[in-house]
Amino acid sequence: MDRLQAFEAMLSDIQAQCEQEKKAMDELKAKGKEKTATYRQYMGNRLMYIRILDLYKQYGLLK
Repeated sequence: MDRLQAFEAMLSDIQAQCEQEKKAMDELKAKGKEKTATYRQYMGNRLMYIRILDLYKQYGLLK
């Protein structure tokens, strides 16, 4: 796998994981479980993913 393919695979994985965890958070929130460790872990992960995606945008690698 060359460098561009690795980047594209990483980007795709981050976007998919970010979306999956958002859905899981929405489900937990609907059940009133915003204070659980799982919800908070998802929140921390999403903040990290969003930061990574923002960096890609900043460097013109993502629209």
